[in-house]
Amino acid sequence: MPGVALHVVQRGNNRAACFFTDGDRLAYLRLLLEYSRQAGCLVHAYCLMTNHVHLLLTPSEPDACGVLMKNVGQHYVQHVNRVHGRTGTLWEGRFRSSLAVNAEYILACYRYIELNPVRAGLTDHPGKYEWSSYGHNAEGREQSLLSPHCVYLGLEDDLESRRRTYRGLFEVPIQSEVLDEIRSAARNGRALGSERRGRGRPAENRDRPLISQFEK
Repeated sequence: MPGVALHVVQRGNNRAACFFTDGDRLAYLRLLLEYSRQAGCLVHAYCLMTNHVHLLLTPSEPDACGVLMKNVGQHYVQHVNRVHGRTGTLWEGRFRSSLAVNAEYILACYRYIELNPVRAGLTDHPGKYEWSSYGHNAEGREQSLLSPHCVYLGLEDDLESRRRTYRGLFEVPIQSEVLDEIRSAARNGRALGSERRGRGRPAENRDRPLISQFEK
């Protein structure tokens, strides 16, 4: 859906590795930058794990996300096969995605994506993991790939306060039911939050303003 954020997940075939070196990760990010601009997709957050990718993006056209993932996926496979002397498929079929249609779940997706390495036991803090958008969104390490979602911009008026507030969101664990819903929505391709419609805001947010194999 144009103009609505999407949480996108793509896994390695049979949950095998899709990134073998840091050079592979850099190649993927370069392709993501190039083809997100061509397709008309804004990338808000990402995390490159060993055997899968998480993205939070907003397409400008109905088919923009599909075009982006097809181009990145195909060209990245060509890179991997050429560099590592392999043949055949790399990805586990088509990517999966779910709409994030409200502010609560957009921020939950930001956190879910950037906390992936922590949940997987690769690090004890998202800022220590090099291959995610946390360094840009929370700490100001500039990446031309990334564009802020309007919900992120609404956290605070000025940049430093916004980053500080964003970092503060990571001090509160994501509720297990919210984690389960994000995973379920991505698996089933439904709008994130639809199961909770009419039930109010997640408990972790009710008492405060909205602003104020490798994966576990």
